This record gives sequence, structure tokens and C-alpha cells, in this order.
Amino acid sequence: METNAVSQPAEAVDYASVDQGTESGDGIATLRKGLPIDGEFEPARMPVTVESSEPRKREYPMQPPTIPHKIGGYEINLNVNKCMSCHGRSRIEESGAKMVSVTHYQDRDHQSLASISATRFFCTQCHVVQTDAKPLVENDFVDMDKLLK
Repeated sequence: METNAVSQPAEAVDYASVDQGTESGDGIATLRKGLPIDGEFEPARMPVTVESSEPRKREYPMQPPTIPHKIGGYEINLNVNKCMSCHGRSRIEESGAKMVSVTHYQDRDHQSLASISATRFFCTQCHVVQTDAKPLVENDFVDMDKLLK
């Protein structure tokens, strides 16, 4: 009786026993830092939101500004955008917040709109909250000002 390679059972590998150091077997760094794949670990603490009235420096042209306050519980869906209750064009005097960029009131053909563009409605697609989080991996990013020197 002949058997071909397809009908042969694959050699079983116990992945839980494979060394899962800070690098995988193929040299790729992992975030598990040596914990086996089936192991449990203490989750990292939630980063603290850094609230500031000063805008954070942007590192490259057209970088979206970060959000300088907590947004937990803000509702942003197809019908509601809590951000616009302060940052909308008609609300900035009352709220004292900065208005969103005029580009957010333009469609993809740069035509002005009466309300925020649907393509800009979900703020957290581009804007993130400022936190005290430390980088998970090394980062050798160089900001634009240093590159131009």
C-alpha cells in the first residue's frame, strides 16, 4: 500500500513548549517577552491621560493634533459625535474649545459644507488622547525639524 506526502500525518509540535523569548524563532521581536503562548500575564496598567491646555508638538507635517483631555464615554457613531458639542463651529464661543480645522468642513473635492464632512466625522480615526504611555518597542523616529538640519 502506497501513501503520499499529503496523507502522512504532520509531526505534532507542542507550541507551548517552544521558547517564546523576546524574539521568536525567526528573530522577530514579540510583545510577550518570554511568556509562553498559553501563559497568562498581568495586564499593563492603563496609561494616564495627560491633560494640557498647551498643544503637543507635532513631529511631521499634516500630523493630526493629539486630544489634550479625557474622552472616555464620548459617544461617536453614525448619529452622534460628542466632540462636536464643544469643537463644532457653532459651539466654540460657548465652550472655549478650539474649532476643528476648516478642512473638516470640506468634501473630497474641497467644496465647503455647512456641517462636518462624513469623511471627517469619526475623530478618533486620526486623533488620539495624549497619555504617559511608554513605547512598547524601540523607536528610532526622527522628527522633521531634525531631518531638515
